[in-house]
Amino acid sequence: MYVNSHFKVHPATSLAFAGSRGFGLVIASDGGRPVASPLPFRLIEQDGKVPKLEFHVARANPLGQIAEKGGTWLVAVQGHDAYVSPDWYASAEQVPTWLYEAVHLSGPVRVIPGNHTRGHTERLSHTFEKWLAPKPEWKLEKVADKRREMLLTAIVAVEMTVESIEGNFKLNQHKPDADHVAVANALVEQSDASAREIGKRMVALRPHLDYLSSTPLTTLAG
Repeated sequence: MYVNSHFKVHPATSLAFAGSRGFGLVIASDGGRPVASPLPFRLIEQDGKVPKLEFHVARANPLGQIAEKGGTWLVAVQGHDAYVSPDWYASAEQVPTWLYEAVHLSGPVRVIPGNHTRGHTERLSHTFEKWLAPKPEWKLEKVADKRREMLLTAIVAVEMTVESIEGNFKLNQHKPDADHVAVANALVEQSDASAREIGKRMVALRPHLDYLSSTPLTTLAG
């Protein structure tokens, strides 16, 4: 991923972002042909050790067969994004752009042995069930034995060692304060939830600025 120096994110921040999302586009290559699937994943971080990702695919998914061969894969994790109109800037001579948050993780993969698939699945579901607290946690043991074994044999669990971490949070960091305020104000007024979130991120980057007294969006848009 190309990362402009203005938008580059520290690896630790990128990992935290990826872990908080827990979902990304998993991409492999099969004889030069790209193969991809959007998948949930679990980030594993251990002190002094290289981080890893765990995820699984349906056994019928081509990624399952490709994983048997090993190789380097890419996981692209996307956050919020938003279009920015040139009309929103305080400065003249601006052009359209798109703001976004993205992290790319890559590294070699291996198939997790079948006798560890249940443990993998339980750890993955535990990761996301925690997000729903105080709801009682769903556990795999709630599924009848025969059906549980059938489901576990129908997936291929994969582990990726994260050797490369690239983070790109494009939030107009290179723009002057007046433009920063004008665009942030415009974004938080949009009907699109993702655009509003990008606006909030921009406000958080420069919280000392006065967003309330800036020129209203209706005036900027003419």
